[in-house]
Amino acid sequence: MPVAIITGASKGLGEALARGLAERGWDLVLDARDPVPLAEAAGLVSAHGTRVTALPGDVTDAAHRVELVAAARRLGGVDLVVHNASALGAEPLVRLEELPLDGLRRALEVNVVAALGLVREALPLLRAAAAGAVLVVSSDAAVEAYPTWGGYGASKAALDQLAAVLAVEEPGLRVWSVDPGDMATDLYAAAVPDDDGPRPEPARVVPAFLRLLDERPASGRHAAPALLEERR
Repeated sequence: MPVAIITGASKGLGEALARGLAERGWDLVLDARDPVPLAEAAGLVSAHGTRVTALPGDVTDAAHRVELVAAARRLGGVDLVVHNASALGAEPLVRLEELPLDGLRRALEVNVVAALGLVREALPLLRAAAAGAVLVVSSDAAVEAYPTWGGYGASKAALDQLAAVLAVEEPGLRVWSVDPGDMATDLYAAAVPDDDGPRPEPARVVPAFLRLLDERPASGRHAAPALLEERR
């Protein structure tokens, strides 16, 4: 069975992606900082009959990243790394003049540095896989200038560039950066707590991610809503 590592997998998009892959028979290594919701998510995902290893920890911790890859190796290797874990930099979001520099550093550490660290740790196994792939979760804030989204958007723009360069340096892999679009997640609620407008559940965009795995287009940046629209 193929094996995926998914960070930030205790809820939201990460948990929805884990369920989507488990339904297809993938074995999984799941990460999140809070062990209780992570264990609950792993229990639900493992109900599909696949092997699931849940490892609570902070993805910015190098030792934790080593542990994630070692767990995947025990399951058979690494076919896919999904970097979904994200930090906003401030909760709720604030203008750049108010953005704590420590918050910006945290966003860069989680969203960019940890992503590279995990991919570097997994690279030998990804290269050995029959169809190795890296998928990083981006945002439209990476390419659009929205007030208060500057720190988060800058970190996601850096993540997009990292993914683009990785794709050039590792032509044997597929490296996709995906903007999932608006979703009803705790992350968005923390970012903009006064915005209670209706948004789709994360499970609604999972088919867009699965389409990338099915069709394996060239490495690049994609928007989940466009992938879903093209499939209709």
